[in-house]
Amino acid sequence: MKGLVRSASLQLTVLLMLALLLAGCGVNNIPTYDEEVKAGWSQVLNQYQRRAELVPNLVETVKGYAAHEQKVLNEVVEARARVGQMQLPDNILSNPEAFRQFQASQDALSSALSRLLVVVERYPELKANQGFLTLQSQLEGTENRIAVARRDYISAVKRYNTELRTIPGRWWKSLLYPDSVLRENFTVSEKAQQVPKVEF
Repeated sequence: MKGLVRSASLQLTVLLMLALLLAGCGVNNIPTYDEEVKAGWSQVLNQYQRRAELVPNLVETVKGYAAHEQKVLNEVVEARARVGQMQLPDNILSNPEAFRQFQASQDALSSALSRLLVVVERYPELKANQGFLTLQSQLEGTENRIAVARRDYISAVKRYNTELRTIPGRWWKSLLYPDSVLRENFTVSEKAQQVPKVEF
């Protein structure tokens, strides 16, 4: 009987040690990091949505002062419409083409907004308008939030993808998480990588 109790005690000790060993060697890293990626992505979408909601008010305010700048205003409205109409597939984080299209539409809106703010420089009375200043400040704050959300998402993706591609994460993926796939990340467009031309 003593031997049976001793054997059961030994088995329990071994099981506890194995459980501690498994918990300490990253068996839960993949789902944890995947959740961080999803949370980061949600924050990116949240900030892009905030920007999209500011655009109509900004366009209407500028329209009152710069009616003959219709081309730039139309570009902003169209870029926002493309962003709003885009249907994001459930697998966007692991679908390179869908992710690229999402990034391209957001980049197009960023570019159109930049051109709009350049146009505003020609209208001192608009730049002095309190409503416009408030909207411009909110837009600048949102652009900063987008940059922070993207940075956090990029960091989460790096951590998750690294876990899937290195040991012991590769082993855990093959044993326990075979459906885990690498996540897509933001890239810098070729246009943004070009050195701006400065002329005096």
